[in-house]
Amino acid sequence: MTLSKISSLNFREKINASCPSKSMLELLLKRRSLTVKDFINPGPSPDQLNQILTIASRVPDHKKQVPWRFIIIEGEARIKMGRVLKSQFFKNTPDASDACLLFEQNRFMRAPVIIAVISRADPLNDKTPEWEQILTAGAVCQNILIAANTMDYAAQWLTEWYAYDRQILSAIGLDKIERVAGFIYIGTGGGKTLVSGQDLI
Repeated sequence: MTLSKISSLNFREKINASCPSKSMLELLLKRRSLTVKDFINPGPSPDQLNQILTIASRVPDHKKQVPWRFIIIEGEARIKMGRVLKSQFFKNTPDASDACLLFEQNRFMRAPVIIAVISRADPLNDKTPEWEQILTAGAVCQNILIAANTMDYAAQWLTEWYAYDRQILSAIGLDKIERVAGFIYIGTGGGKTLVSGQDLI
């Protein structure tokens, strides 16, 4: 299976400016990320994944520039990406142990589905400042986390070294101005319960 490359979704239907929801407020108050090491199968179905991407695209987007796209890594594509990671990690760290190389090879096996959110912020865009475009891609990542949680899946937003390695980015088809806003790992929580984090207010 090859990596699925999906552009952001287009929406034309009219929607309300507000949508009161007690259950959503409760979810936002309690939302936490489970670490990917505790994920198990299954991940979202194709229909659920499509809905997650639809929700992900419901973000503030100044001048509607859509400065993001998605790459879906699932199934055999995770194995293929593992080989790429292992090879590049060895080039970067030739004295790496076999255990380290095996870990790199299995990184994308930690969850059944990974959504790579690709920032397409263009510094030459004369309609929207580059920083605002970057923030929009970050909002996309957060929406994915929330959407996955509402479907009873665990999700974690990661970057890690391979998000900044140009050889890896080229291998997954990014051009020179594109960057990884996040690899969103999605799976089932495996019965793990999170303790509430520190209140910051």
